[in-house]
Amino acid sequence: MNIFRLTGDLSHLAAIIILLLKIWKTRSCAGISGKSQILFALVFTTRYLDLLTSFISLYNTTMKVIYIGCAYATVYLIYMKFKATYDGNHDSFRMEFLVVPVGGLACLVNHDFSFLEILWTFSIYLESVAILPQLFMISKTGEAETITTHYLFFLGLYRALYLFNWIWRFYFEGFFDMIAIVAGVVQTILYCDFFYLYVTKVLKGKKLSLPA
Repeated sequence: MNIFRLTGDLSHLAAIIILLLKIWKTRSCAGISGKSQILFALVFTTRYLDLLTSFISLYNTTMKVIYIGCAYATVYLIYMKFKATYDGNHDSFRMEFLVVPVGGLACLVNHDFSFLEILWTFSIYLESVAILPQLFMISKTGEAETITTHYLFFLGLYRALYLFNWIWRFYFEGFFDMIAIVAGVVQTILYCDFFYLYVTKVLKGKKLSLPA
């Protein structure tokens, strides 16, 4: 395992822990898009079905179980335990506008037309756009809490580090996955504006706001 994948995984884990701690400590999910969290839970579920069919390593299995468990724990906190604090009015992005086209694309463009492979491809495509409901929600409310921006920063950092991971693997292992790379580039581009605002505002102690 190279340093980019390891730090990418740790950044991803940090983002998830930050979000869970934010919700649990404040006893509120205000400012968090439940729809984005449902999409991420769907991403991990469809991507890691290979847990039932193969074993790669203890690290690999552990991380997969943590991602799935934390994803559903987050959805539970938002829609069950702290449902009264959930801002459904502003979390209005229609998930079917992402799930249906992504599902169709996964059936058309994949490495192998098999059940698990299509689901894996679906998860890669969906992850690249799963953050859109959260960004849409921030644009509607006009601003985001600092802790929420930290969550988004580490989530974007994870994806950017994974791009370097693919480059590393291409040069040193001869491994090249066009689907994962293109999806990663799309996801990173979606974060670009946010990264700029994070560095110029949040790190200087100001509130982050996106144009409505």
